Amino acid sequence: MVSHAPEHRFVNTGSIGLHVVQVGPAEGRPVMLLHGFPDFWIGWRRQIDALATAGFRVIVPDQRGYNTSDKPKAIREYTLPKLVGDVVAIADALGIGRFHLVGHDWGGIVAWAAGTKLPHRLERLVILNAPHPEVLLAHSLRSPTQFLRSSYAAFFQLPLLPEAFLGAGRSALLARALIKSSRTEAFTAEEIAEYRQAWERPGALTGMLNWYRALRFRPSLKERITTPTLVLWGMQDQALEYGLAERSLALCNDRGLQTFEKATHWVQREEASAVNAALLAFLDG
Repeated sequence: MVSHAPEHRFVNTGSIGLHVVQVGPAEGRPVMLLHGFPDFWIGWRRQIDALATAGFRVIVPDQRGYNTSDKPKAIREYTLPKLVGDVVAIADALGIGRFHLVGHDWGGIVAWAAGTKLPHRLERLVILNAPHPEVLLAHSLRSPTQFLRSSYAAFFQLPLLPEAFLGAGRSALLARALIKSSRTEAFTAEEIAEYRQAWERPGALTGMLNWYRALRFRPSLKERITTPTLVLWGMQDQALEYGLAERSLALCNDRGLQTFEKATHWVQREEASAVNAALLAFLDG
């Protein structure tokens, strides 16, 4: 596979600056990839070259609070309208009208929200192991096992204490969480070192956790999604049950689903070839 050199730049959204990586031909069809927690742009490394080689202009931001992007302090700066606004601001700054949007984990939640609010901007929508925001609470109340799986989010609501726990020992708990929740070799030692560097940036842990803390301000997102949508789901996800995928797809008019029986939450890393093939087939459709 051809390796494409990433172009790094900062995009001013009007109130904050976001680090954005671009790869692929400048005239290529734009596709934006949104990472989740506790990831940053390198979480898409196994997809970037495949998409760029296929002729896409790949746009991969560090979302607000992460890595070298700005980290506003107020919890309300991490509400879904703000996060969707960042997607629009990046596209506008890069001169992009309509684009494909792909999201994993929290990036997938932002992508779901964009699907309800930005049908005029989105060509196609792909979600990897992330529930629609309207679905997660309802499903958790009906599923005791999902409620238990999501209990860490309640701990994250506390002030300061989660930062102390997650930051101790050079973010040992976060590093262990990535390794324990994934298949062997999904994360290399070199990548874990890169993650530690990102997590240790001033304000990063608080910025990352504020995504969870801002859930209390979640807006209503009951509009049906009309953009063609594909959900890719690793069935061995320790945090999210498969029922969330089914409930989320029920909110889409034009929908598809592909499951990966042996993949965990980190499906794009563990099943990179199959995920890339699914992305290319769907985005080219």
